Amino acid sequence: MTSSPSTRGRCSTLTESTESTVTEVKASLEQASDPNALRRLSRPGDGRPLAPVRHLHLGLGHFFRAHTAWYSDRVPGAEQWGIAAFAGRSATHIDDLRGQDCLYTLVEQGEEITTRVVASLSAAHRGDDLAAWRDYARRPEVEIVTATVTEGGYRRDASGDLDLAHPDVAADVAALAADPLQGVVTTAPGKFVAALLARRDAAAGPITLVPCDNVVDSGTMVRTVVTQMAEAVDPTLTSWISDNVAFVATMVDRITPHQTDDDAIAVARLTGYHDPAYVMTEPFSEWVLSGAFAGGRPAWEQAGARFTDDIEPFEHRKLWLLNGSHSLMAYIGPLRGHATVGEAISDPVIAGWVDQWWDEACRHIPIEADEIMAYRRALVARFRNPAIKHLLSQIQADGSQKVPMRFVPTILAERKAGRMPTGALRAVAGWVVYLRGADDTMSDVRADEVRALVGGDLDQDVGRVLAWLGVLDAEAAEVAVEAARELVAA
Repeated sequence: MTSSPSTRGRCSTLTESTESTVTEVKASLEQASDPNALRRLSRPGDGRPLAPVRHLHLGLGHFFRAHTAWYSDRVPGAEQWGIAAFAGRSATHIDDLRGQDCLYTLVEQGEEITTRVVASLSAAHRGDDLAAWRDYARRPEVEIVTATVTEGGYRRDASGDLDLAHPDVAADVAALAADPLQGVVTTAPGKFVAALLARRDAAAGPITLVPCDNVVDSGTMVRTVVTQMAEAVDPTLTSWISDNVAFVATMVDRITPHQTDDDAIAVARLTGYHDPAYVMTEPFSEWVLSGAFAGGRPAWEQAGARFTDDIEPFEHRKLWLLNGSHSLMAYIGPLRGHATVGEAISDPVIAGWVDQWWDEACRHIPIEADEIMAYRRALVARFRNPAIKHLLSQIQADGSQKVPMRFVPTILAERKAGRMPTGALRAVAGWVVYLRGADDTMSDVRADEVRALVGGDLDQDVGRVLAWLGVLDAEAAEVAVEAARELVAA
């Protein structure tokens, strides 16, 4: 198991680094008669033996494999901390991972291309394999549950509480109330509570939940939705949770772009083997954690993670500066003909709007100015990385969960200080314009609710969305309306 730089040196994209054309490589993949030429990864040749499972994860996507699993792979004692990972909404790559001993290749694309075979996964399961999920939860040696289910996966309402009125949440509550140990659940909160019910039944001891999504005060957030689900299912479970479950807050950061068939071919050419479960990412990564664990954990700090008593400044820095600018570009970029983050940030007009938004948000992040400016410069470099083609369409999903967290705190803080947050209001205006053009394929856990806010006069649509966000300010609404008109006319 190694991490080695590509011998091809500096190159702008992975596909450009290959010596053969895409057509030639496709032919070699499809027609090769020598199996060794396109071998698959295996533990004997490419990774350490399977580690005992002590860590559960929900949400087996690209980000988890580029981030949490990658950190766990690099800690001292990694051979003792195997991860059993369960898919979320998609079962993509489950069979691929199982077919190569749960190994996969992480490809970092910067000035150099580097690859690493990651061996921290010990098992990969479909999200609906509830028997396996509960079985792991019943094991005392399993001490951690992490999750990457996106902001919308926690099924919260506008107040931040568990949305008990949502049909999926209500169905999970009914299923667990009727059959606590075998009830069929589909939501993340339902799966967390199902695991805790099984663990209590087995008297398996304490466990720690570690959410790894872009949510402020994520530990408290998960505690809230889990406790509220437990209260609805079985009120006696809440006291057990209080005594046996810890909730740790995190800030996570690493860009994982959309991957194409051509990328897969190029990875095979670069590595000399066929890995259908590869993950592409950038060189940068950051993980900050805050809170006490109920039991053991990997020494993630020895792999570059940071533990702190005050995570809020780091959460706001990342959520507002990186994720906020991502949302701004995701909704406004396509209106100016752009499809990727790299294209959008290279547009001088959009780059100016991003800077304006950052100026507003930075006034409310209690981190030294020099450090903030360095972070902003690094973000621009990351956004411009020609090897990372981060699709704006990837970022548009679940705006109902993202926009309130990424822009509203700054809007309210700036107005309280007597300033007009034009940059933040422009981002909200971009979301309004996006909603007005969205159809039934829009991906948002509250799609029907937010689509109902628009569809009439532009000025009124902006006002309704701002009111829904809790921004009841006539002067701010005028600025947002003017920004929306400007965007529509672009």
